[in-house]
Amino acid sequence: MFLCTVTKPGLRQAGALALCAVCLCGTIAAAVHFSGDVVTAGADATPGIETTQDIGTYFTGYGFETDLSTAAVDKVKIPKKWDDSFTAFNQVVQESDLDLSDYKGKTVEKWTLLCPALSTGEQDTYCVLLVYKTKAIGAYLLQKPSGEVTGLITAAKASAEAAAAQEETQATAAEPEIEYPTE
Repeated sequence: MFLCTVTKPGLRQAGALALCAVCLCGTIAAAVHFSGDVVTAGADATPGIETTQDIGTYFTGYGFETDLSTAAVDKVKIPKKWDDSFTAFNQVVQESDLDLSDYKGKTVEKWTLLCPALSTGEQDTYCVLLVYKTKAIGAYLLQKPSGEVTGLITAAKASAEAAAAQEETQATAAEPEIEYPTE
């Protein structure tokens, strides 16, 4: 059996503690109710690149469909000292609002996925994403076997222009020729 005696000052302290607990619970309940979202402790403000699907979604945002079954990942090191060619490469990467400058000397993941729409029989085009600790830090298109590197924005504009030209050609070819009677 448990016996507890409470004096008048002890009763006041217990009452004040209970009142504080009720107020705290009410405040938390109101915050959760009015926030409308479930908040997870330690949740990142921006989602990271963790799966092959995330990488495919990244390139789809630029208008490139990728073949997820061809995904390959390698570890590469960003050089500490850059020569002119790597500086030019970083300018291509900067087209997609990314920059490798802050990652000099770091080892990153290099994800490569085939882009079937831009591939031909002789030349395959791959979407390449450089990831450091689940953060996308570089993206570009790589053509094999030539090794030509293209920025995402430049390639997206070229694809859109080619598609528009092809649609115009098809529309022109589909128009029937009208013969007007001559007198």
